[in-house]
Amino acid sequence: MSKAIIIDDEPLSREILKSYLRKIPSIEIVDECNDGFEGVKSIQQHQPDLVFLDIQMPKINGFEMLELIQPMPAVIFITAFDEYALKAFEANAIDYLLKPVSEERFSKAIQKFLDKSAPVTAKTSDLLETMAQSPSQNNRIVVKTGSKVKIIPVHEIHYLEADDDFVKIVTTDGAYLKNKTMSFYEQTLDPLQFVRVHRSYILHISQITKIEPYQKETHMAILRNGQQIPISKTGYAKLKTILGL
Repeated sequence: MSKAIIIDDEPLSREILKSYLRKIPSIEIVDECNDGFEGVKSIQQHQPDLVFLDIQMPKINGFEMLELIQPMPAVIFITAFDEYALKAFEANAIDYLLKPVSEERFSKAIQKFLDKSAPVTAKTSDLLETMAQSPSQNNRIVVKTGSKVKIIPVHEIHYLEADDDFVKIVTTDGAYLKNKTMSFYEQTLDPLQFVRVHRSYILHISQITKIEPYQKETHMAILRNGQQIPISKTGYAKLKTILGL
């Protein structure tokens, strides 16, 4: 018996999925959630085999919610995304159901899950990386601190620092760890606002108050909060271009 959770902010959509699932004896619905915050807690509690996940939800969207989940279950997305976004799903071989969901299309998605012919979890990770490139995903970062979920607008970030297998995101009200790479943020954050000044640091240029010479061919950035961040030779060249020095 496979355990399933439905996460969708539309009650009617949840009812439709439940009515379809009741006809499939090998899958048990263990919970349903109204938003991504509830979804994170429910997945941690129930450890489902399969999640039906709406993408466009209040608070945090489906992609942001999945970034907080480890290990990741198999996911069938529920979406009203446009054709461009659907191509990203198809390219990464993730199944999705386009609203309104028909029973015939639902059955095909379920069969795909039951066949287990594709490494669904790995494909979901690939999809998250692809969708993170879209502008709508780049104006905030969602992190998990204990049992709580925090949304960090990117304009509140002072800098990002490499921290073993994580990235430390430093803001006015604290530092938070995210299971991503520095390269990921270098590629996705606005390059006119965030500059990779060192292999271990990405700076929000609005936080820089002064740049001072340091050791041979290197510099030091002094931030508004007094923090000193090393700048490599390559990083200094990038800053000079962005700041027009």
